[in-house]
Amino acid sequence: SQAFRPPPTKIISYPSLLIFIPSIIIIMLKFSICPIKTLTHLNCLPSPQQSPSSLHFESTPFQVSYLINNFDFSPQSASKLCSTYRLNFKTTQNPDSVINFFTDYGFSISQLRHIIAKEPWLLSCNFSKRVLPKFLFFLSKGASISDVVNLVSENPRILRPSLENHIAPTYELLYTFLRSDQDIIASAIQAPNVLYHPLVSRNITTLIENGVAHTTIAKILRNRNRTLQVRDMVSLVEELKDLGFNPSKISFGAALIAKTSVPKTRWNKKVDTYKKWGWSDQDVNEAFKKQPYCMLRSIDKIDLVMNFWVNQLGWDAMALAKQPTLFSLSLEKRIIPRASVVQFLLMNGLRNKNASLTSPFVPSEKMFLDRFIKRFEKKSSYLLNLYEEKLIAGTKIASHD
Repeated sequence: SQAFRPPPTKIISYPSLLIFIPSIIIIMLKFSICPIKTLTHLNCLPSPQQSPSSLHFESTPFQVSYLINNFDFSPQSASKLCSTYRLNFKTTQNPDSVINFFTDYGFSISQLRHIIAKEPWLLSCNFSKRVLPKFLFFLSKGASISDVVNLVSENPRILRPSLENHIAPTYELLYTFLRSDQDIIASAIQAPNVLYHPLVSRNITTLIENGVAHTTIAKILRNRNRTLQVRDMVSLVEELKDLGFNPSKISFGAALIAKTSVPKTRWNKKVDTYKKWGWSDQDVNEAFKKQPYCMLRSIDKIDLVMNFWVNQLGWDAMALAKQPTLFSLSLEKRIIPRASVVQFLLMNGLRNKNASLTSPFVPSEKMFLDRFIKRFEKKSSYLLNLYEEKLIAGTKIASHD
């Protein structure tokens, strides 16, 4: 049975969160009474006096001038940001305090410029109410300062939603599957909007109602949480069920990730690529059912593997339809070296011609050596040299790509 952590009935208050913050952050939280340190004063950007374009700023709205002087925005982009977000600060006090907070927290100048370009409203908001509680919330969950910096830099929009109504409830929902604050933070850094996207909780509910295992949902959250942000989850689940996928199996999650990661036009091109080598639509569907990630491989990778298998080895492309895992393996470091051994064994009558062509490529390194090299004592030395020669050559090729 799954162990659930009951969600908090109330967001932790600001004072109680302070116990989680290092002493250096306590000092940082006094930013509102610190001396003003704009980016210009920190020598992070050229002084506006040094810029010829600053001579005509007197007739420019104060907010526009501030963006130009402190973040090096063009007059056009600064004006557009101010009008779009209705920036209304009249003095430097609030925006300078915001800048101080971010720079003291460890954000680089380029990160801060990116954040303001995406979310300029930060400069005129009530920072202690809109933003600070979110920083404290993540720190209280075990996130490091660098984690928070990465989280906000990757998607500044995470500072928009309500902590109480969106971020915290979604965080608690994710915890029921990942069971680890560290894993939730890692998942959020991968795609920060997983913590506030309105479809996440709805799609998770849809998956549960259709019998998708908690472990599968957890794997999706760890590997590709954007999958939970699709609009048509209900129809997607039905499509996979029609193809024969069992929602209770882990392969269902892999199929879901593949389907949501590849746009339809790109998907069709990959299907056509497989068919170019002799597969039918049914063969593609069967391969997808056996190994969903075969549809995540690039068209170039599909062609390279097929060309080597069919044109250089002279083997049947249908063998790959029965073992599509090979498209996920390295051509240079896995397929080519092992194929040289298999070819030798076939040519010298050491392997049954009716034996599976693909089975030697799937086992671990140790198992492959034991089954296909060391067992042939009289030829093992030659086979090992042949294998290692191809392996070294393949590794060099792969390292140059």
